[in-house]
Amino acid sequence: RPRSHTVTTTSSSFTANLSASSSTLAYDREFLRTLPGLLMVAEIILGLLVWTLIAGTEYFLYPAFGWVMFVAVFYWVLTVFFLIIYMTMTYTRIPQVPWTTVGLCFNGSAFVLYLIAAIVDASSVTKELDSHNYNSWAASSFFAFVVTSCYAGNTYFSFISWRSRTLQ
Repeated sequence: RPRSHTVTTTSSSFTANLSASSSTLAYDREFLRTLPGLLMVAEIILGLLVWTLIAGTEYFLYPAFGWVMFVAVFYWVLTVFFLIIYMTMTYTRIPQVPWTTVGLCFNGSAFVLYLIAAIVDASSVTKELDSHNYNSWAASSFFAFVVTSCYAGNTYFSFISWRSRTLQ
């Protein structure tokens, strides 16, 4: 008994859709030329300095520096994440998220917690603790205040953006 072999081929538009969707991934070079973009880059670079200066010491012996490390690393990672979102214009693909409110909450919380961490960092730096770590802790304290001012600036710009969106 002979068997019949039927081969059915179908064409899928999946590859066409995949190539079309991947080519629409935008890259916004102009964001880095804006003041909020420059502040975000400064937050990343200076925030990296804050936590690497502390991480190179025996900070785990002093709970205050553990708090500073938590804030510095947490907001450093989130700032890198938000920079990627803004650079790739991902926020335009997810219009359900109120990005101006998210930006305001993120920058506002970063400002407040970084201010607390910078004050804790500065008040914990004494020569009596360990003279070997003194310079690193003092430098991290300085940079923590600089990063705090960057987040304050971005909080201001986020507030202006949020306010203009809510008035419309």
